Amino acid sequence: MTDAPPSDLLALAREAARRAGDLLRDGRPADLAVAATKSSPIDVVTEMDIAAEKLITDVISGRRPQDGFLGEEGAATEGTSGVRWVIDPLDGTVNYLYGLPTWSVSIAAERDGETVAGVVAAPMRGETYYAVRGGGAWATGPWEGERRLTCRPTAPLDQALVSTGFNYVSEVRTHQAEVARRLIPLLRDIRRSGSAAIDLCDLAAGRLDGYYERGLNAWDVAAGDLIAREAGAVTGGRPGERPSRDLTVAATPGVFEPLQRLLEDFGAWHD
Repeated sequence: MTDAPPSDLLALAREAARRAGDLLRDGRPADLAVAATKSSPIDVVTEMDIAAEKLITDVISGRRPQDGFLGEEGAATEGTSGVRWVIDPLDGTVNYLYGLPTWSVSIAAERDGETVAGVVAAPMRGETYYAVRGGGAWATGPWEGERRLTCRPTAPLDQALVSTGFNYVSEVRTHQAEVARRLIPLLRDIRRSGSAAIDLCDLAAGRLDGYYERGLNAWDVAAGDLIAREAGAVTGGRPGERPSRDLTVAATPGVFEPLQRLLEDFGAWHD
């Protein structure tokens, strides 16, 4: 169990992500966003989130009972195998609440602290993105067969389309909006999808030139970070650092450093 190849871990992650995605897609009430009481839509989303995480951990632990878990909804066990699963059962909860299609299930497998396999399933897009370390990034979708993912050729920064996200704390969001205001004149444009995992996969698929965000947790980026890197993107945090809650930056190789430098100059990592 401790020496299972990353391809086996990926296969298990893909199965768990598919089943959780089906649960979330098929179990969402059609009138969720207009439920009668103010709290009930949030309660339903929370219940679905928790149910999806339990499904994922049950599927994986049923096959690999000695593995550890770190999940957004509270899964936290050390395990004894050296493998830990980092899970975001529903990335893009506000999109899910409103019936927008940009939400995902994100599952990564770490071995001894390094991500070796990752999958991001976007059920409403009909797309699944996945990678093993050293094996490239791939996707299935409405097209025929598997498609290898490759990030876009490097564009000049003023022609770069960059995505970001905003915090739910109003003071932090206000600062993030100021950073975006300063960036916009220097870029082609800025997008905001509402799912960090999908942003990273869109970068891998050549749909974006860059992405940055502050305040992310390990489960938000573990799978997407691997997929982006395997597609040729560069990822990091503040200069010389790995992605962290302070800052996550991912971009095509020529866009990464100038974007990271601007974010440092603009203080994107603090209030």
